[in-house]
Amino acid sequence: MTSQDVAPFLPWIGLIGAIAALVASLHACRRKRLIDNLPTSKAQGVFIGLVELKGTAQCEQPLTSYLAAAPCVYYAYDIEERWSRLVTTTESDGRGGTREVTRRESGWTQVDGRTESTPFYLQDDTGSVLVRPAGARIESLGVFDRECSAWDPLYYEKGPAGGIMDSDGVRRFTERIIPVEAQTFVVGQARERSDMVAPEIAADPNAPEFLVSVRSQEEVSSGLGWQIVLFGLLGAAVAPGGHALSYLFDGRSIEAQDIVFFVLEFLLYAVVWTLAWVITVYNSLVELRQRVEQGWAQVDIQLKRRHDLIPNLINVIKGYRDHEAATQQALAALRSQLDATPPGEPGGDPSSVQAQITILREAYPQLKADTNFLALQQSLSETEQRIALARSYFNSIATFYNTRLQTVPDGSIARLGGMQPRALMEANEFERAPVSVQFAPPAVTPVTS
Repeated sequence: MTSQDVAPFLPWIGLIGAIAALVASLHACRRKRLIDNLPTSKAQGVFIGLVELKGTAQCEQPLTSYLAAAPCVYYAYDIEERWSRLVTTTESDGRGGTREVTRRESGWTQVDGRTESTPFYLQDDTGSVLVRPAGARIESLGVFDRECSAWDPLYYEKGPAGGIMDSDGVRRFTERIIPVEAQTFVVGQARERSDMVAPEIAADPNAPEFLVSVRSQEEVSSGLGWQIVLFGLLGAAVAPGGHALSYLFDGRSIEAQDIVFFVLEFLLYAVVWTLAWVITVYNSLVELRQRVEQGWAQVDIQLKRRHDLIPNLINVIKGYRDHEAATQQALAALRSQLDATPPGEPGGDPSSVQAQITILREAYPQLKADTNFLALQQSLSETEQRIALARSYFNSIATFYNTRLQTVPDGSIARLGGMQPRALMEANEFERAPVSVQFAPPAVTPVTS
């Protein structure tokens, strides 16, 4: 295929490349704004919803990486083998004839590799949160990178016994890990653990981001910022570049009107990118507002839990307590009657009194009042903890949302959608009053002889 044959396709290739670069730039923009829009939470303040936090990776039973044998919570290794071969092709000689050309091709083929992770705790100065990294976008640390020949013990010790076709007898071993104790940055969906009242961060198909990175929040955001610029500039260059290359491949000279056309293509791309960027910023603010509403909904759910469920539990405990108190009172009266009445007197039949005691014992509940009081206290403590966590998360996300509405350019774009700041929630501003758990003394009917 000659250059003249390729020239007609170059404008279309340029258009497709510009669209791909535009999508990549806006995707990086969306991710950057998502990460920037999330306040970095403390472990103690993590609650249900999309969260961002940082700390050290801790694990009681860490993994051991395959190549570096380092304790870690995640590792991924690759083993590649180099090959080379001579390839003969038939090409045009430019004069209507053909010729055979022989050249050497080489490359790398993966012969082994594996990725493994384990749940770990992300710990900061306030506590720790369980992270389940399966399904996350992992940014790890390179700890092993080595090439060796078949004479090196590493070649077969860690690599497979077999080889590939046209092998050069050279292998490359690389490995990346998240070490134990490493500073780790996590963005993901928090949910309540099934085994205790505590949050955990795990994969969620509806979550916009799940990232586990050894880079800091600033480094991640900066890297995405560079992607926005580089992909944006690449698209701006490719959009008119396809037409320019088609002129060169076709042997045509570029004239003044052609340059004007190229500039118009560049400006059109810039306008499309700007409009798409404005839409991305607006959508990110809408998502942030939705997270604020979700944060408030979590507070309201916990307040409703305290208001509706705990009084029912209190009534159950009161019933058990009153029944136990009445039973103990009746038993005490029967024992007193049995001890005070001689056997020969009326009402002094021991078997009759013993039968009444047996009946009371059979009616005595298995659940003790003191156990129920402890359960009630635990339920109250867990509910209040949920309320505190939900309120802390809501205030953090609402504060960040309010700050966004007061900055440029977000504030100007937010006004287009009529977005308003959201008031924070004070500790004493609950829609439902705390539940009183004070009990009145039970009414006990004495047993008459």
